[in-house]
Amino acid sequence: MAGIPFNQSTIGRTTLKNITVMIKPASSICDMRCVYCFYSDVAASREEVSHGIMTREVATRLISNIFCVLAAGDHITFAFQGGEPGLAGLDFYLYFVEEVKKAAPAGVHVHYTIQTNGLMIDNNWCEFFNENNFLVGLSLDGYAALHNLNRADAQGKGTFNRVMAAKQVLELNDVNYNILCVLTAETSRRANKLWEFILRENIRYIQFIPCLEPFNAQPSKAALTGGRFYQFYLTLFPLWQKEAVKGNIISIRLFDDLAALFLAGKRGACGLTGKCTSQIVVEADGSVYPCDFFVLDEFRVGNLAEQNLQEIYEATASCDFINEVRQMPSLCASCPHTAWCRGGCKRMGSAVYGENCGMRPFLDECLNDLLVTARGLY
Repeated sequence: MAGIPFNQSTIGRTTLKNITVMIKPASSICDMRCVYCFYSDVAASREEVSHGIMTREVATRLISNIFCVLAAGDHITFAFQGGEPGLAGLDFYLYFVEEVKKAAPAGVHVHYTIQTNGLMIDNNWCEFFNENNFLVGLSLDGYAALHNLNRADAQGKGTFNRVMAAKQVLELNDVNYNILCVLTAETSRRANKLWEFILRENIRYIQFIPCLEPFNAQPSKAALTGGRFYQFYLTLFPLWQKEAVKGNIISIRLFDDLAALFLAGKRGACGLTGKCTSQIVVEADGSVYPCDFFVLDEFRVGNLAEQNLQEIYEATASCDFINEVRQMPSLCASCPHTAWCRGGCKRMGSAVYGENCGMRPFLDECLNDLLVTARGLY
């Protein structure tokens, strides 16, 4: 859900900023124990696994350090993730939003998103989301058997029914939401049944996040491979296309990103075009990192509670992580998509790209048809 920070466009004499700041107000704390949790894996590789709950003092300082460099016409998105960001508590968000209202210069456009497992969602949360125009990302791995396979609570019990209850509460309260589904090895084999679930539950917006191998642990049975990525999307695409041509348009993030890139020249997820962009990922103590996949001690670039956003952005843009010269897989040398793909996201590696790339055969077979279909939709 994170965008590209400091995306600037010149309109007249004004340089406008379009910024996303990802904040982890509950650090790596979570009330679920997902088998594949990538952030738990990241946090375990740090000296300090959790920075606890963000204090109001830190929140106030980082808000001040953001708005001091913004002006009328700029856009800022606060994207809350975790861990489970809901564990910071509704009172934290009420305070955060009020501090933003105090600090934001006139004419600055403020947007909010939150990615949640849904276990805490009730009418009070929904009222808050609606009052402040939050876009909610709800983590749901498909139908019950798939979801419960990897997404258990702290007592080891499956969470499907509780997440579906959260989905219903969001819908009853007319909250703007989308679904995030982790694409595991098992899920990749169930594209047809998963699509039936998407249609049955009237899911309109869904993003599939590849399940990654852990950094420093035993290989995971849930982790995706390039081959499984290819087979999943090869099966999913004609199902999506069939509905789309009937006018039942379901937003699938990868398809949307490809259409935006080739039909409008707009880049969505940074991993799609290979080159890392300067992201602003903020831990609960204010520490900043250049990528949500690499919130590791060696990549810390500063602290947004102590430095303003311009200083943080410049430090991020010049850090070794962003400017690392990557050695592309040998397969890229003969690939017709290399000019724009550039080897893809370096963290996704074997899950999507690499020597057993799943993206290339999917694009070879489906990209042209996808773009033809998309031209008739957008």
